[in-house]
Amino acid sequence: MRKEVFVGEQGVPADLEYDAYDAGAVHVLAVREDGTPLGTGRLLYGDAAADRTDGDPAVGSLGRLAVTKDARGLGVGAALVRAVEDAARARGLAAVDLHAQTHALGFYERLGYVAYGPEFPDAGMPHRAMRRVL
Repeated sequence: MRKEVFVGEQGVPADLEYDAYDAGAVHVLAVREDGTPLGTGRLLYGDAAADRTDGDPAVGSLGRLAVTKDARGLGVGAALVRAVEDAARARGLAAVDLHAQTHALGFYERLGYVAYGPEFPDAGMPHRAMRRVL
């Protein structure tokens, strides 16, 4: 699904999309009743999240949030974000950071995330750092 959304739709190079953090991340998956995948996301925490959270061990990093075209607008993305936040709480984290593509800032703001710092490029696309205290 990430390959479909990030590599196929957005043109992110596959070698950037998949990284060493995948193996130790908490992955969430949304599926239809028939088992068809609709969306996914991941939570990095501890040392894996350090470079995305200014080294704060109490902050997790939400990333790789992807929803299939046919599931967009149905609340799948919001449900995935909440599932990542639940996983963060279960690990005793106090906040969740993320790097949002700038076109998605409004989506994350509606879920309680606040942008901070300047815009920066990631995989050739403009992003902003965002955080939500849990």
